[in-house]
Amino acid sequence: MSALETEIGELWERKQSGEISAETADEDAYDTLAAFLDALESGDVRAAEKQGGEWEANEWVKQGILLNFGLREIRQYDHGDTTYNDVLPLADSSEYGDRGSRNTPDGTVVRQGAHVGSDCIMMSPSFVNIGAYVGDGTLVDSCDTVGSCAQIGDNVKLGANTLIGGVLEPVENAPVIVEDDVSLGAGCRVTSGFVVGENSVVGENTLLTPRIPVYDLVEDEVVYGELPADRRAFTRFVESSISDHDLFEGGAYKPAVVATDLETETLEATEREDALRE
Repeated sequence: MSALETEIGELWERKQSGEISAETADEDAYDTLAAFLDALESGDVRAAEKQGGEWEANEWVKQGILLNFGLREIRQYDHGDTTYNDVLPLADSSEYGDRGSRNTPDGTVVRQGAHVGSDCIMMSPSFVNIGAYVGDGTLVDSCDTVGSCAQIGDNVKLGANTLIGGVLEPVENAPVIVEDDVSLGAGCRVTSGFVVGENSVVGENTLLTPRIPVYDLVEDEVVYGELPADRRAFTRFVESSISDHDLFEGGAYKPAVVATDLETETLEATEREDALRE
């Protein structure tokens, strides 16, 4: 991918300097952008990768995504009976079945430049944005959104009405990461580059964002921006600094996340039935 990275870097510099625009881009530029989208969809390039135990953004990949907006003009596309306007068409899902993945009709929207792995289940309505990576064996349930550049691992369960936030700018910021074998309960929200450690189980309606503390009872510490691996997490409310205030009676509280050891019963409750995959 080094040649593609070099070509994207050169295009980025030309775009930043004003040398090239959507009105002046030539076929060579569009060939580079098309090859870049293909590499995203195949999973050969990713918006973030784990380096030395830490997730880091691939800035050039995010630059390539931004170029696909900045160097393309809005066009009309047809999808079934719907005409829509965008700079890119939807992803071609015709090969999903060949790799054992399913997407139900009337609302499983995958934008071009998103990777959907093998043996995935995409329930409608759901949306996977450009640059996102959905690993093998993952379930994206009804009313789920997987934002731009979000990295979802293998064998993940995203409960219904789950929001995985996206991020494109600044390009150096890592996106939301959900590592392998995680189960997110219905209504969860994961935003702003939060990292959910592998093999964790998160209770429904939990908000995971760097601004909310995670009280890790396993290591007896408070962490921000990540849920350590092998945890069971759920929302609780802790006393706020404005608890004693003349304008209202009673205490004031703010949300927090409590993380404990995984229990056998919790793991058993989150196992998916094999019948879904047969």
